Amino acid sequence: MSEHIPDPARQHPNGPARPRTVLLRGGEVHSPADPFATAMVVEGDRIAWVGEEGAADSFAEGVDEVIPLDGALVTPAFTDAHVHTTATGLALTGLDLSGAGTLTDALTRIRGYAAARQADRILLGHGWDASAWPEGRPPSRAELDAATGGRPLYLTRVDVHSAVVTTALLDLVPGVRELAGFRADAPLTGDAHHAVRQAAYATVTPAQRAEVQRAALARAASLGIGSVHECAGPDISGEDDFTALLALAREGNGPRVVGYWAEMVATAKDAQRIRELGAIGAAGDLFADGSLGSHTAHLHAPYADSPRHTGAAHLDAEAVAAHVAACTEAGLQAGFHAIGDAALTGVVDGVRAAAERVGLDRIRAARHRVEHAEMLTERTIAGFADLALTASVQPAFDAAWGGEDGMYAARLGADRARTLNPYAALLKAGVPLALGSDSPVTPLDPWGTVRAAVFHRTRAHGISARAAFTAHTRGGWRAIGRDDAGVLVPGAPADYAVWRTGELLVQAPDERVERWSTDPRSGTPGLPDLTPGNDLPVCLRTVVGGRTVFGPPNE
Repeated sequence: MSEHIPDPARQHPNGPARPRTVLLRGGEVHSPADPFATAMVVEGDRIAWVGEEGAADSFAEGVDEVIPLDGALVTPAFTDAHVHTTATGLALTGLDLSGAGTLTDALTRIRGYAAARQADRILLGHGWDASAWPEGRPPSRAELDAATGGRPLYLTRVDVHSAVVTTALLDLVPGVRELAGFRADAPLTGDAHHAVRQAAYATVTPAQRAEVQRAALARAASLGIGSVHECAGPDISGEDDFTALLALAREGNGPRVVGYWAEMVATAKDAQRIRELGAIGAAGDLFADGSLGSHTAHLHAPYADSPRHTGAAHLDAEAVAAHVAACTEAGLQAGFHAIGDAALTGVVDGVRAAAERVGLDRIRAARHRVEHAEMLTERTIAGFADLALTASVQPAFDAAWGGEDGMYAARLGADRARTLNPYAALLKAGVPLALGSDSPVTPLDPWGTVRAAVFHRTRAHGISARAAFTAHTRGGWRAIGRDDAGVLVPGAPADYAVWRTGELLVQAPDERVERWSTDPRSGTPGLPDLTPGNDLPVCLRTVVGGRTVFGPPNE
């Protein structure tokens, strides 16, 4: 095992002195080891046995605890492969404008929040999306100044790639008006945005940070999420935030946290510093470009609604090649945030150039990754497959902004919008998928994420429920170099969730919705029926490394 890959046994050092043995019985266990399994034995932090009810009696006398499932479904715990934990916690506990349906509604919420938080030095909020508002514009600086009574306010767009702020906040950041991305009365992007974000987050005290991080991890655990990939970096959250989160996770009371640090690597010393922070990779939100919603994703052709603009390129192919080659030489995972087709072309070309320097086999073995990967083409998909790049993707983006009348179509035109997020083509090409939320950009919602991947707004891009579920469980583990986890088989880490759900179905692998079967001869574990309109499963218990992190505590 590579030293930088998390070992489940080491992430939860405060476990009991001797391995406890737990028998779960009387339910449905989603396991490729036995598609008819109704029971499971956990010994310490590992799965010890999976099988049918009749054989479970032989274990009943020797276990420390028996958990009756009463027909519940047991699955591997989900892995959310792209999360911003502190920002998620702030959205959960603070000003969240994701539900605001109009500009007027947003301003009313801002005014009420400011009145209720008189002690806050800087007001923090998230989630506005003017593309969905009838007014068609974000709040002006004058409107924000009036709503807050002239107090500092930092308010991120739903994609977190731009923000609106008050005059009082600008006045706290010397030189911000001269930075790239500053416009007199428009959302801030680029360097100007990063500068005000750093100033705003610097006011969050360690105690407040711990509180919101715990809130985010507790929310994840309540949804059956056993691991999250924290995508941090100097332009996102800061070293103190990152190291504090990893320390909190090591207490072992919630989901595992696997950390990525988005900083360029040029030397072995750079790589060692990133390891010392606790990161397993110089990856995550290492920005090759921005976002479609903020008009900052880098495109080959101009935006349909901004015909002179092709977005922002933060890295070229040479910079990508240098970073990937240096990381590969250091045994460190590399990766990038890339959304636009031009950005993805640059990433693929750069990784291919790195392969020419250090060898294709070494590049493939490193499992470098790309976040979002939305505007792929046949050429870049082939490049992902050839270079063994993991696509860390967010199906909820398509659910929120896809379709003929969605934000993607407004930004790109309907024809280009239909090409986005081609999950079926990625799987067909053999590209590894890991699913996530990019929370707080879209909410933590693992079953909703699986549903969005199946019922893609562009029908040809949808994938089977089985493939989506695998990408959201085992796929996240494989993305960090672990092939022995994310599945309920003997010897695997005991990370699982228990669900109340309806009838389980087996989906034919070559169809999205038409052919469903309950035929036991399929020999395939069933999954909930995720057809839109049906209730999603409800989490009853989440267990990480054999320890209950949500639900009734172990006896």
